[in-house]
Amino acid sequence: MIPVPGRGSLFPHPNLLTSVSFGYSKISPMRRKPLLLPFVIATSFACTLTSTPIAPTSAPTSAVTNTSFAPVTDTSFVPSATQTTSITPTETLTETPIASETPGPLPSNTPLPTVQSLQAKVTADRLSCRYGPGPEYLYLFAFRAGAPLELIGRVDAENWNWVLVENQVPCWVSANFIEVQGDILSLPVMYPDVAKLPITPYYPPSEVLSARRDPLTNQVTASWVEVPVSLGDYEDDSMQTYIIEVWRCQGGELIFDPQATRFAFISFLDEPGCGEPSHGRVWVQEKHGYAGPAEIPWPE
Repeated sequence: MIPVPGRGSLFPHPNLLTSVSFGYSKISPMRRKPLLLPFVIATSFACTLTSTPIAPTSAPTSAVTNTSFAPVTDTSFVPSATQTTSITPTETLTETPIASETPGPLPSNTPLPTVQSLQAKVTADRLSCRYGPGPEYLYLFAFRAGAPLELIGRVDAENWNWVLVENQVPCWVSANFIEVQGDILSLPVMYPDVAKLPITPYYPPSEVLSARRDPLTNQVTASWVEVPVSLGDYEDDSMQTYIIEVWRCQGGELIFDPQATRFAFISFLDEPGCGEPSHGRVWVQEKHGYAGPAEIPWPE
């Protein structure tokens, strides 16, 4: 027997089979049996060898390997229910904004923060700047359209919109004719305690004679001692010789209401219901300045 290349079993060589066949045809009948027995034994041995398969070694190994890793791979990445519920509330709590940190609008009765000054620009062709906070006070000079202004103060009443302008001689302008970068109520209160009217050396102050209230109408009438002013000391033909500064109650609010006259008396309305007392004073006005003031004794 010789092995056949490329096979896993042994087979009889084909030349050997031919020689046996050839010998079978040539031997005499008396010797057939001895020759036949070796042939049958050899053939049965060869068949036994070829019919027995050799089990492969790689197939079972690979099959076991594949089945062992498949379930482990599929289940190792599945998240558990405990992990999901523990992460969700933690993220929600940290990212939720706190309502108290959200700024809201200031209440209407909250005063504005005070600023040192505000910038403004004149919008009228010519804007008068006066010694006092109102159109009846003495004239100082005028600003032209587009002039830049620095506002530094206001009156101690929210109804009055005249503002004090920084200047070599500070003076007052109406906020109706300027463009302001901000709110004039945020300016510091300068009048009447800080900013003062110029005092004249040429005339004496007056003296208030009386102040009476009408209980039915709440009208107050005040009178004072007359102080004559020479025509040469009038600023112009429209100048009034008395300035009456009144802080009076209207609609539950104390308002500033400056008035002017050439007579030695004046009347105005003063309603009840304000938390602060009403008050007033009288100035004598001439082109060089003011004499006074004379305080008005306020009637009950």
